[in-house]
Amino acid sequence: MKNLIDIKNTPQKLNCDTEYERLYSVIVAPPAYMEIKHAINKTQEHYLQDNIDKKKAMEQHDRFVEILSDNGCEVIQLEPQKGLNEQVFTRDIGFVIGETFVVSNMKEKIRKRETNVLTNGLEQLGITYTSIDQGCIEGGDILVDKNTIWVGKSGRTNEKAIDQLSQKLPNYVVNTVSLRDDILHLDCVFTILNDDYALVYSEAIDENSYNSLKNKFTLIETTTKEQFNMGPNVLPIGQNKIISLPENKRLNRKMKQAGFQVIEVEFSEIIKSGGSFRCCTLPVKRG
Repeated sequence: MKNLIDIKNTPQKLNCDTEYERLYSVIVAPPAYMEIKHAINKTQEHYLQDNIDKKKAMEQHDRFVEILSDNGCEVIQLEPQKGLNEQVFTRDIGFVIGETFVVSNMKEKIRKRETNVLTNGLEQLGITYTSIDQGCIEGGDILVDKNTIWVGKSGRTNEKAIDQLSQKLPNYVVNTVSLRDDILHLDCVFTILNDDYALVYSEAIDENSYNSLKNKFTLIETTTKEQFNMGPNVLPIGQNKIISLPENKRLNRKMKQAGFQVIEVEFSEIIKSGGSFRCCTLPVKRG
């Protein structure tokens, strides 16, 4: 793993055309200050009293990073900042579509400072970026599917921001997926595994969107329990390898039956805040 200061003179090339090609470079942030102070989603409400064991969360995140590195991925670490309790979820603060880095416009006040840490880091890395300044949009609602972008319309991403994203990326088809009110982001209920397969929790998305996804992918359906345990929020790292939670045994078995190599990683503390492996990675380069 490299801190930003170690690679600030090495220009980073951007390329993310899919959610599943080999992952070469990714931005993460350790959960050093992770804590549920004020619940901002349903999962946090459930775990508010138990809260998060920071030591265990750090150990689990370190193991996750080790697995990424062992699989040939350069891991770029943002410096954790005191008071940024959700900073581990780097997926939300920005996203790369093709060769364009987009900085998100966060909905919750508690998370807005995270984008400042990100943009400072991008400037050190020599990465140019564009921002969304209309409405709100978060990277957990963005899934890239070659020339198509699936965007979750949620409590964190609204129509105004989706329209601006479409204007910034006129060569892409933007498909909006309306989410049930209690769902945080699209990647909590839908993840693309490869050209053919995707995970979905169908009860949380609108019927038209579900039919569009069904026409495009062979869908592996997740249960309500699996969705609560962040089952759909796996991380494809290329070559049909998927990082997934060991708790979701049925789902992991289904993915193995479909031909995927499932790498099970403990992440029990981090999922208490409402995100898992995809949420904790901001891919910079795939290919």
